[in-house]
Amino acid sequence: MKHRVVITGAGAVSPYGVGKDVLWENICQGKSSVAPVTLIDVSNYPTKIAAEVKGFDPFTYLEKREARKMDRFTQFAVIAANEAIADARLDLAKEDKDRIGVIIGTGIGGLDTIENQMRVFMEKGARRVSPFFVPMLIANMASGYVSILYGLRGPNSTSVTACSSGSHAIGYAFKCLQDGEAEVMITGGAEAPITNLSFAGFCAARALSTRNEKPEKASSPFDRKRDGFVMGEGSGILVLETLEHALSRGAKIYAELVGFGQSGDGYHITAPDPDGTGAALCMQRALDGAGISPDEVDYVNAHGTSTPLNDKIETMAIKKVFGPHAQKLAVSSTKSMTGHLLGAAGGVELVICSLAVKEGIIPPTINYEDPDPECDLDYVPNVARKKNIRFAISNSFGFGGTNACLAISKIEV
Repeated sequence: MKHRVVITGAGAVSPYGVGKDVLWENICQGKSSVAPVTLIDVSNYPTKIAAEVKGFDPFTYLEKREARKMDRFTQFAVIAANEAIADARLDLAKEDKDRIGVIIGTGIGGLDTIENQMRVFMEKGARRVSPFFVPMLIANMASGYVSILYGLRGPNSTSVTACSSGSHAIGYAFKCLQDGEAEVMITGGAEAPITNLSFAGFCAARALSTRNEKPEKASSPFDRKRDGFVMGEGSGILVLETLEHALSRGAKIYAELVGFGQSGDGYHITAPDPDGTGAALCMQRALDGAGISPDEVDYVNAHGTSTPLNDKIETMAIKKVFGPHAQKLAVSSTKSMTGHLLGAAGGVELVICSLAVKEGIIPPTINYEDPDPECDLDYVPNVARKKNIRFAISNSFGFGGTNACLAISKIEV
């Protein structure tokens, strides 16, 4: 018998600022977070917009001595984890810390640290490189810091699977709980990719939108005029527990995590499989693991990056899995508002999905103005929709052809 797994806490650092409530409020209102870039000088880049975390001061939330040892992505993760643990009302002084683990995904890790320390190395020499250089840049330090700060000795690892990193991390944490390896898992994703080198690379790949004149309109998933994704940053962290553990302490429950599917495209380093087979397999495996049929699903939080290929092929994959029911599904991309948080996307989007199920509100796809005939589903255009959601899935697809899908449900005890 597998243990049932529930979501009892949520935390976020998003382009709207710190906190899950500010994220949810803006998502429900259909507000874009995209604006001109301020973190780096983009005067020589074709793209000049991004979804930066607004007004972020780590010292407001973290002790200065510790914050200075963390890359920006780790700061995001720790702050979001602090909120998630507080939101779950998890009294760690009363818990068995051997049975609480941490798995946080990131696609890039400490790239800002790498760039800064390389500059120090080139300008001032090897002796001036920070002794914290390696611990700051490594991808597992988000998980490591959360574990260290709270003294947690359960499973501790990191998934690094490009833009599906956060969803894979949650899926692996889900399996740890199902199998009885832990009673509580702190999990999600974190990313801080708005750096000179990252921006240069994505611009060189022609992956980013260049609709600089109207930043709030630039991310337009499934719209005919979509021209690339908008880079975002932040972290989404959830507290997962076995149902037995949550009930034993009287925890509030957002939703039940019921399925996890993963697959590979086996096709190309950046382009998705053109017939959508990998994405479809991933969704089908999540449904199979949850033991639910396609026609029971009410909402799909799409990967929906606002790139020409991704949105068309994800639409195709949804049709493969859901058949005629695809036309009855509500499908939306919250990246239309948050931008694409890369390895953090899966974490932030499952926070949003959990709130959607709990509150009975489906987030919109904003900037959906010129329908693409190849993207012909109900994308919840421009305005949030009230609806009772029994089952929802959240998709994440990444470079290298890596795919992850999470299925959640309204809780029934």
